[in-house]
Amino acid sequence: MIEVRFSPDDLSRVRFVHSPLAELVASSWALRKPTKYWMHRPWRERAERLLPDAGLEPLLAVLRSSNGYVPDFLTPIGAAPNLAAELRAVAGTDPSVVRRQLDRAGAPRLAPDELVAQLHRYFTLLIAPDWPRLRALALADIRRRTLLAAEQGGRILLRELHPLIRWDGAALRVAVGTSLPAGLDGRPWTLLPTSFSGPTVHAIMEGDAGPALCYPPSGLGGLWASPPPSAALAALLGGTRAAALALLDAPLSTGELAAMLGLAPATASHHLTTLRDNGLIVGVRQGRVVRYARTVLGDQLVG
Repeated sequence: MIEVRFSPDDLSRVRFVHSPLAELVASSWALRKPTKYWMHRPWRERAERLLPDAGLEPLLAVLRSSNGYVPDFLTPIGAAPNLAAELRAVAGTDPSVVRRQLDRAGAPRLAPDELVAQLHRYFTLLIAPDWPRLRALALADIRRRTLLAAEQGGRILLRELHPLIRWDGAALRVAVGTSLPAGLDGRPWTLLPTSFSGPTVHAIMEGDAGPALCYPPSGLGGLWASPPPSAALAALLGGTRAAALALLDAPLSTGELAAMLGLAPATASHHLTTLRDNGLIVGVRQGRVVRYARTVLGDQLVG
């Protein structure tokens, strides 16, 4: 049982994030426990067809710990919520933390570059095709909760997250087995709507950004029952440009986007230019790199 007391200041630091690597890690539970995670059967059946030839055995050995522990450094909550930034954070994890957490999981010690390459391949092969629908469901949940908070006050944010979570206005109690100090000591509390965490919740206890909790977003039951939200957008823009636009909720460089979509950099650049020229994205220079993100019009189309 986790029990955390919240001061008014702590409540102001509650934040919502949709994390690509949180979805990736949680998806491994859907593979391991098909009966418990029955709602993800359509995804799991496709994943099981692809995995034998995927070359992902080293990563799967990390994710399928015999004691149920998955290293927390694989979900770097303090990073920007896009895959490229999260992979950079994983690569930059203190080696002693990597060794300690891999040993705790009873997993082989992988070099950071090999681990990042495996994570990227897993995401590209198994998560990216469904990312628009996963993203849309998470953002819809975040928008609903933040609108309620704007109308009814910040304490509403922690209500009705999940049957395993109880909020009495001063303390949050989560019926999972990990312990946590009673107070947050000025650290933020991050809530991660994560479709693959359904039907349960998962705590992330270690990390510089403070503790976090993965919970299934509302509407999870219909996740696989309908075409992905990008279907109409793909009919308008074409499948590749629609996928690119869906991924650009946070800034990505041409190279980062190309890697996520499995495109040549020149091809990705062509699609980005088309989206930019039509006012759907904008380029922002960060040092020597130009990264692209959606405009308000782009957000409206994806939404």
